Amino acid sequence: QVRLVESGGGSVQAGGSLRLSCAASGFMFQFYYMAWFRQAPGKEREWVGSISFNGKETFYGDSVKDRFTISRDNDKRTLYLQMTSLKPEDTAMYFCAANSDGLYSNSRRFPYWGQGTQVTVSS
Repeated sequence: QVRLVESGGGSVQAGGSLRLSCAASGFMFQFYYMAWFRQAPGKEREWVGSISFNGKETFYGDSVKDRFTISRDNDKRTLYLQMTSLKPEDTAMYFCAANSDGLYSNSRRFPYWGQGTQVTVSS
C-alpha cells in the first residue's frame, strides 16, 4: 500500500537549518506530484510548497519562500525539504503528501499523507 515516512525533524535554534526527508513506497513515486505541509498546535494545516513529478517545477508559500527548498530523488523515491534561516514560527509538525493530478497547494487535493515529523525552533 501507499506509504510515506517523514524523517529528519528535531530541535534547532533560530537561524539554523534542517533537512527533512520523505521516503515513499507502494506507488509510482516518479509520476506523482509531492508537497510539504505543516501544522502547529492550535492552527490549521499550512501548505509549505510543492514539486512536480520530475522536479522541474517548484513553488512555495510566502512564509517560507527564499528559505526553504523542495527537491526529490526519483531513483531513491525520496522527497526532501531543506530548511534554512529557521524561525520560531516554523515550529510545527511537517507532513509530506502525494497526488497524481497536478501541482497543488490545497491539502484536499492530496489523497496520500505521511505521519509527520516534528520540527521545533527555539529563539
